[in-house]
Amino acid sequence: MSFKKVGLFLAASALAVTAVTGCNGNENNSAGNANANQNQASNGDQVVDIEVWGTNIGYQPVTKGSKLYEFYKEKLGVGVINPYVEWNGGTNYLNQLNLKIAANEMPDLFVPQQGLEDSLAKNGAIVDLTELLPKYAPNVWKAIPEDIWKVVKANDPTGQGRIYYIPNVVEYGRYAGLIRQDWLDKLGLKMPKTQDEYVKVLEAFRDKDPNGNGQKDEIPTGGREQVRWMDHLFAMYGVAMFEGYPDWDIYDGKLTYSAVTPNMRAALEFIAKLYKEGLIDKESVLNSKDKWEGKIQSNKVGNYFHWVEQGNLVFENLYKNTGVKAEFSVLPVPEVAGYKGFYTMKKFASPLWVVKNNKDQEKLMATLKLLNNVYDKKNWKDLFLGVEGMHYTMKDGKAIKLPDDKSTQENQILNPATSISTLDLTIDLFNSTVSEDSKWAIDQVTRNMKEAQKYAKVIAGDGMPASVYDGFPDINNRTLYAEYAAKIIIGQYPISKFDEFVEKWNKSGGEEVTKRAREWYSKVQQ
Repeated sequence: MSFKKVGLFLAASALAVTAVTGCNGNENNSAGNANANQNQASNGDQVVDIEVWGTNIGYQPVTKGSKLYEFYKEKLGVGVINPYVEWNGGTNYLNQLNLKIAANEMPDLFVPQQGLEDSLAKNGAIVDLTELLPKYAPNVWKAIPEDIWKVVKANDPTGQGRIYYIPNVVEYGRYAGLIRQDWLDKLGLKMPKTQDEYVKVLEAFRDKDPNGNGQKDEIPTGGREQVRWMDHLFAMYGVAMFEGYPDWDIYDGKLTYSAVTPNMRAALEFIAKLYKEGLIDKESVLNSKDKWEGKIQSNKVGNYFHWVEQGNLVFENLYKNTGVKAEFSVLPVPEVAGYKGFYTMKKFASPLWVVKNNKDQEKLMATLKLLNNVYDKKNWKDLFLGVEGMHYTMKDGKAIKLPDDKSTQENQILNPATSISTLDLTIDLFNSTVSEDSKWAIDQVTRNMKEAQKYAKVIAGDGMPASVYDGFPDINNRTLYAEYAAKIIIGQYPISKFDEFVEKWNKSGGEEVTKRAREWYSKVQQ
């Protein structure tokens, strides 16, 4: 995001919160009236529609009367409208969400981004769920572990220990570097275990035409704009990194922002060397999501970083585009002397759902009913499967997931695998619904999911609230970090400029943010 866009975003955020506050009133009024209206929403013949916003990476919207709408209405007892909003790494989604909020058109249930839930909670724009969840959505209350609820309460921006959002819980490591096993095999190379071995593999990917097209156009590895989605290159230095966002972990015995550590300095120096030698994509700091994924899925990239469990989407699209059934394995975190590497794991992935403080009590009760039914384990397999003929088909009495097709499939916004995820549940859902045509891809995914657990580590900053950045939006948005990291990587800045970055970061609010972060960590450790 450019500096100009950051400023526009902040202005939109302030406008959004002001508009919502003026039109929604106090959350206690909603909570107080909820009981009187629940039967109207839950037991009446009329189905209530609610608008739900969340991740959509290119699928069709869910519109009133559409097939997925009718499925959700029958299965969950609530009508779900999910308009298409381009995700684009969350950036476009957040901009569009802020515009809707500013226009007093906030969705009934939505995924917040970049700490937006804090300002909305402080201004009474979203519902206090503390008493509502146990009473009206007990399945949600029971599904989230007690230690996670403890963190949510500690994160209450009002300081009252209340619950304003439902967290996304992931009980396994879902991230790893993935490397072309078939390229390794073709070139007679072993899986690299050390950094030196890893560099030799990248050199071979660059020089020896592993995809066999005679053009030597392979890209050994790389990432995306704002220095994102190349976490595997930082992981070997013990840098806490989450989807390209530097995070918080224990360094020298204290909770510290990984971006300002000697570990980060060493990682950037190494990545800059790779860039200079043509071992990472020259467009790594420019690639949009679509552009980077397009390179991977056109059989050009030897090693990339992402969710391991979504590998089948990549593998099948690569096959569809090129006819190549690529084989990927988890890249073990390469060993570097003096560092303890890991792939970052966060059980407390992020705030998943917040509920609009709705004057329409019928909508509020319908939203709570929807959440309760989504978190009912009896519905999880059906919600994962989706609509017969669109998302899955029946074959010999078995439900089989259909191949990914964004042109025809409506967005499964209420997929339980993205709400509360365990390794066993996710693998079981994959294996029990896979078609024979897709089994080769799912077999890789489930194998890699198990393998990724060897290198996953829960970081100390897991669950830290965005409120630690209050008053320091540039730090929250990684503005300074992204600028210096990108320029160091492409050689525009020497590595010595890293020290200047650390000094500027501390003076521009980093010292205060660190103080708040350590206070939060002390509180959740009690």
